[in-house]
Amino acid sequence: MSQEIIQVTVKLFAAYQEAYGVPELTLEFPAGTPVAAVRDRLLQAHPELAQWRDVTRFGINYQFVDADTPLQAGDEVVLIPPVSGG
Repeated sequence: MSQEIIQVTVKLFAAYQEAYGVPELTLEFPAGTPVAAVRDRLLQAHPELAQWRDVTRFGINYQFVDADTPLQAGDEVVLIPPVSGG
């Protein structure tokens, strides 16, 4: 049985946006992949982001979620690193 592939939109903020140079990405994952896999894929492409790995918070469709929350087709994912300053 083949795994369904879904698309999610990833909104980038702060260090993530600086690394990628764009405000959002569209990525594909197998259905049911945990949201933490989004972060891990971004870190693979930009290892300089690794310092934010353990402090990044996750949001799906404007709600904070746990790292193991499964992705669904069409989700809008946000990765929120700590923001310094005020």
